[in-house]
Amino acid sequence: MPETLIAVARAWLDAFARADLESLLALYADDAVHTSPKIRVLHPETGGVLVGKPALRAWWQGAFARLPGLRYQEQTLTADSTRVWMEYLRLAPGEPDLPVAEVLEINPSGLISASRVFHG
Repeated sequence: MPETLIAVARAWLDAFARADLESLLALYADDAVHTSPKIRVLHPETGGVLVGKPALRAWWQGAFARLPGLRYQEQTLTADSTRVWMEYLRLAPGEPDLPVAEVLEINPSGLISASRVFHG
């Protein structure tokens, strides 16, 4: 089972690398929750939390438009039966490289039900 979750994480990284919003959203449950310090900074009214695919779509569409050269360099992927921990380096033109850890919670259907981002 961990290898299945690692495949989800790699599909996530691949979709992000291609700025493929539809493929990225297809990995998420409709009611998924996403938490990130960047969301809290850019949209303080959210408390850093987005809920549902429409909110995720708006967030990532904005990120892809704002940072066309944004990419994530995989460092480590670790999984158990319900979660995958991703460590990657956030590379954005004009910004310092940022080490990131992200946890993806995967539901029994194989979709991401929650994702939490932590900056190092």
